[in-house]
Amino acid sequence: MRTAILFLAGLLAATPAFADDKSDVLATVKAYVDDFNKGDTAAASALCTGQAVVIDDFAPHIWQGATACADWAAALEAFAKTQGITDPKVATGKPKALSTTGDRAYAVLPAKYTYKQHGKPVNEPGLFTFSMQKLDTAWRITGWSWASE
Repeated sequence: MRTAILFLAGLLAATPAFADDKSDVLATVKAYVDDFNKGDTAAASALCTGQAVVIDDFAPHIWQGATACADWAAALEAFAKTQGITDPKVATGKPKALSTTGDRAYAVLPAKYTYKQHGKPVNEPGLFTFSMQKLDTAWRITGWSWASE
């Protein structure tokens, strides 16, 4: 009996706590935003799964599949050129919703998208929503959406 209790205690100690999962989810969101802000679309895209779905407010509004995050980034770059948009940056706030259930997670963060349009500063508040899956020991983005407020 004592051996079984020690075995279970060891398993519980090796299992990550839910708080750690939530911190790790937010760390993945932060890494994605940081990579976007640096213009490193390859690094940002590497945080997405092969089944990712991206929904945004410019046409075609949805990208999905193995290259969804990279395809979205390329489409944003093309859209920005047609609209005279430069210097895009995203900042996120404290999560409005954050939950983990097993290997799945959901996070909603207030965000601010700032850029210059034809040289004039624009400040676009919105909500950045993420769905994630824990693959091996890392959280990866299965989907995200942007909604302007």
